[in-house]
Amino acid sequence: MRLIAAAAIAAIVITGAAEARTWRIRPGAGAEQQLQTALIEARPGDTVRLARGRFELSGGLSLDVDRVTIRGDGHDRSILSFNTQRSGAEGLLITSDNVTLRGFAVENARGDAIKARDCNGIHIREVRVEWTRGPNAENGAYGLYPVNCDNVLIERSIARGASDAGIYVGQSRNIIVRDNLAELNVAGIEIENSFNADVFGNTATRNTGGILVFDLPGLPQQGGHAIRVFENTITGNNTPNFAPAGNIVAGVPTGTGVLIMANSNVHVFENEIGDNGTINVLISAYRESFQDANYNPLARDIVIRNNAFGNTGFAPAGDLAALSQLGVPIPDVLWDGATVFSRAGTPRTETVRIVVNENTSTRTGTGSFLSLGMPVAGSPLTEAQPNPTPPPLLAIAEPERVRIDD
Repeated sequence: MRLIAAAAIAAIVITGAAEARTWRIRPGAGAEQQLQTALIEARPGDTVRLARGRFELSGGLSLDVDRVTIRGDGHDRSILSFNTQRSGAEGLLITSDNVTLRGFAVENARGDAIKARDCNGIHIREVRVEWTRGPNAENGAYGLYPVNCDNVLIERSIARGASDAGIYVGQSRNIIVRDNLAELNVAGIEIENSFNADVFGNTATRNTGGILVFDLPGLPQQGGHAIRVFENTITGNNTPNFAPAGNIVAGVPTGTGVLIMANSNVHVFENEIGDNGTINVLISAYRESFQDANYNPLARDIVIRNNAFGNTGFAPAGDLAALSQLGVPIPDVLWDGATVFSRAGTPRTETVRIVVNENTSTRTGTGSFLSLGMPVAGSPLTEAQPNPTPPPLLAIAEPERVRIDD
């Protein structure tokens, strides 16, 4: 009787109520199979609980069940290690809705660390993704990687060593990225082809570029807009670019604080941005040729205000190195000046509004600005006509605060 009672208690601990089980997985022999079984057989409402320790995994994991929580004992205590991964394109793939990931680490995934695809409601809290050998072109491209998702929350997490972006949210809607650390990546944090994002309270340091806001052609969702980047620390992003050749971020100059490209209604405010060797803030059109008939390569309706700028321009890279060699001082905020682009061989002109206001600088007191005066997107730097005159102070409505039920 006592043995039967003990077995019944154990079953309750492992399975819980029929509608909400807890799957407890411990490191050791058989853990990989147990973990993947739990992710396959879990039902909505279940929790997969990772014990303290290191899980050595040879294949990628996946979850396709709604309303599941994967929770560890802390990002430095419950570690999914893919040092010997032989199969799978990523460490962990999520393709279901209302999933919470919390309190564990993914190390040395062969491809992307954690990818969430086509999800509504993905919450990532206190998770660490890392390639422990440091910056290397053979590291996986993306650390935390939601794509085509709605209602994305990434908070209090750490991303290190990604050969593209440590924290990347692409082609998504309604996004909060807050209180994270992104370091030693090519791009620390990247918001790409997305709508309605708040990026705040983060530290982006020791990357090639700190925070990037892009819009690229040829993707299912275009017209990235309504992005707020505020109250972040974006400093010391001087790691040499280690992206594989051909990647779009391979063109990000080493020493870039914030890069805004081909997006609209982006507001960058109340950040600490400094000690970035090339530029603190760069506003640019997409410079490559494209065939997409719906794409707008211009950066427009951009507001840079109330930021505290530190040193910059002390080690310029890429085209800006040539600018510096010509004796042009590197400002805190640089705009290429593009207001014209070609679509299907037809020139198109657009009113581009750039507002730079009430920024401070440890170098000059007031944050400095320079337009390169290259009105045609993609023009060579030889056509630059630098103009330090600040653009007119126009009223550009700030996007509304992003709200997510969490």
